[in-house]
Amino acid sequence: MTKHERIDLYQDVTNRIVEQLENGVAPWVQPWSSTASGPSLPLNVTTGRRYSGINVLLLWGTVQMCGFTSQRWLTFNQARKVGGSVRKGEKGTTVFYADRFVPGGKEAEEEARAIPFLKRFTVFNIDQCEHLPEDMTGSVASLPEREIVPNAEALLQATGADIRIGGDKAFYAPDPDYIRLPPQNAYFEQINWYRTAFHETAHWSGHKSRLDRDLSGRFGSHKYMAEEIVAELTAAFVLAELNITPTVRHADYIGSWIALLKEDKRAVFAAARLASQAAEYILAFQSNDSCLAAPFSRMVA
Repeated sequence: MTKHERIDLYQDVTNRIVEQLENGVAPWVQPWSSTASGPSLPLNVTTGRRYSGINVLLLWGTVQMCGFTSQRWLTFNQARKVGGSVRKGEKGTTVFYADRFVPGGKEAEEEARAIPFLKRFTVFNIDQCEHLPEDMTGSVASLPEREIVPNAEALLQATGADIRIGGDKAFYAPDPDYIRLPPQNAYFEQINWYRTAFHETAHWSGHKSRLDRDLSGRFGSHKYMAEEIVAELTAAFVLAELNITPTVRHADYIGSWIALLKEDKRAVFAAARLASQAAEYILAFQSNDSCLAAPFSRMVA
């Protein structure tokens, strides 16, 4: 892919997301609201690998737009190899694979000489296919909405983050390294407490002792909004993996997101990449007995 094609690609994808935001839809906030699909990260159904970064946003957006009932995907050739096929006339969704290579294959070359490249692939939702094996198309049980979600409580506990409950504000304080959250019963819809909790835990993951992101941006600045998008995406990714559906719409953020994305066409690519890293970092604290944990209870007046 030429340099000009890469630039156009960044702009094309950013334009698509800005258009969705201008229509009042954030694909990372409500990827499942208008469909029968349960909340989950997109998955390649033949390899078992979850998509990450910008691909999550692109595939979530397609699910929402087309009303697909699944977050499971595969390529045309993968469908054929398992005895299925893509139905005639179906339109695929483009996803991307980014990596670097050193000219001549010399591993000893300096990292600075590595050349980035971007490859495109077209994938199809299993709803667009037929004759796939039953184990690829079976329904996935969804978690009913409830005030206390044991696996989410367990994950918050397992991170070891200093989470202080109380007051009427939610924030992460980098220097003392703690999270402040309002009590869950202060929320009109209590399931949304988890979105706030993992949003702030996303900021916590960026501390210099963890993933070392730049958390120095002042309110309203480019750096601040860039980190806010990372935190929003991280929360969306973690909640999807935990099978939790929040209802909050984030209308207060959308105007700022549009301004940032129009200013920097690479912003959403960087945010999605950093959010995938943060979500993986947080989710790595999960344990097999997470569902047995007691509700989160650390309280500060």
